[in-house]
Amino acid sequence: MEVLWAPWRLDYILGPKPDSCPFCLPEHTDEDEQRKILFRGQHAFVIMNIYPYTNGHLMVTPYRHVMNLVDLRTEEHHEIMDLIHACTRILQTHFHPQGINIGVNIGEAAGAGIKEHLHFHLVPRWVGDSSFMAVMSEARIVPEHLEKTYAKLRPYFDELRRTKQSAKEDGK
Repeated sequence: MEVLWAPWRLDYILGPKPDSCPFCLPEHTDEDEQRKILFRGQHAFVIMNIYPYTNGHLMVTPYRHVMNLVDLRTEEHHEIMDLIHACTRILQTHFHPQGINIGVNIGEAAGAGIKEHLHFHLVPRWVGDSSFMAVMSEARIVPEHLEKTYAKLRPYFDELRRTKQSAKEDGK
């Protein structure tokens, strides 16, 4: 039998589960790196999935605590789509995946792990990335530690932040 090492999973398995929604964030905090928040927009933010399916597994979620896509306000769903677009470009630039799964699970029956707060997944994919592991062993291989992935992706989102700020100042 082969042993797979995924030390970050133990924190989740043994650790206390939050009483509050993990996607309901304070507006201003110095914990963004610890929480793996890559970008904060006006109505939504980008966060790394700390229990990823693959390297670079990102989520885009509104600040407002809503469960259903149809409950989003116009400005929220516009910004979410803009962030999904930006995340796709960043993932393609950095990881060069052969594909990207983008999806949202609305409700427990659809597979939502946190059904109370809408969130969109972006999962970079490569041919054979799951192979037999996901099917036979119910395991996934994530070859790079979250801290390193965060550090590598952060500059792309810093540039996105500067671009959005510059456009805002120019009145665009």
